Amino acid sequence: MHEFELIAQCFSQSGRARTDVPIGVGDDGAVIQVRDGFDLVVTTDTMVEGVHFFPDVDPRALGHKLVAVNVSDLAAMGAEPCWLSLALTLPKVDTPWLQAFAEGLSETADYYNCQLVGGDTTRGPLTLTLSAKGIVPRGKALTRSNAKVGDYIYVTGTLGDAALGLKLVQEQVDVSKKHRAHILQRFHYPTARVAIGQALRNIASSAMDISDGLCGDLPHILARSKVGAIVDVAKIPMSQALKDSCDWQAAMQCALSGGEDYELLFTVPENKRGSLEVLLSPYGVPVTCIGRITGAAGKLELRHLDQPYVYQHQGYEHF
Repeated sequence: MHEFELIAQCFSQSGRARTDVPIGVGDDGAVIQVRDGFDLVVTTDTMVEGVHFFPDVDPRALGHKLVAVNVSDLAAMGAEPCWLSLALTLPKVDTPWLQAFAEGLSETADYYNCQLVGGDTTRGPLTLTLSAKGIVPRGKALTRSNAKVGDYIYVTGTLGDAALGLKLVQEQVDVSKKHRAHILQRFHYPTARVAIGQALRNIASSAMDISDGLCGDLPHILARSKVGAIVDVAKIPMSQALKDSCDWQAAMQCALSGGEDYELLFTVPENKRGSLEVLLSPYGVPVTCIGRITGAAGKLELRHLDQPYVYQHQGYEHF
């Protein structure tokens, strides 16, 4: 089979077949129909072999992760995921690898109700670029720029598992058989908090997803909103797997700087806190208050048991 025929076969019907895509893969461009009264939200992520993933990674897991990290950006803005575009750079056509990658991508796209509507392929170092598009009711998109002094800071789920998963894959730590599957699942197969993001549209004052660690990402909200924050590190939620696998300091480093958790980080005004638990309770995902927004613009203050907590963030640097 010709390489372009193989690629077309793998990706021509990827994800959920949506009724709002009259023209998808196979033409010079896709035609999509955006509902009246909605804004279009667009995000793009690139993953490069040797930088964002290891050469021996399971291609099915890679397909999943590529979709999930993009959809997580849409979730952080309160958007409904809809359409995907893939730019695929391959050093060669490896049929089993490509088929497994395409299956992982398609399964995850289908789970999030997304359709792959187009893309491009070329030859070169293995690089995966996905653009995800979603919709949000007009004027309701969540952003990083509206946190106010006195707002409460929340995170979904638990933090640090993915960082421990990376260390496990790198053989830097040993994790018991009891926790190994959970930790590897969190690293290779992240979950985008789509339903929670949509539920937060009328509650949260600001939001983003945690991809570069809490101490790497919260400052983005502080900078865009021109505010500061106090975070009580004792309140940061960590899984039993992380706590059982590390001492407290190592676990805290994973939670504060590890990244790739793809949990939601958001702020809520005091007068809307009462609605939060009621609205989010159906989703079965824990939500934890870890601090408050202050007027000290740009300053992130960490505390532990009412004492300053000195910590040097060493997160992922994109350049």
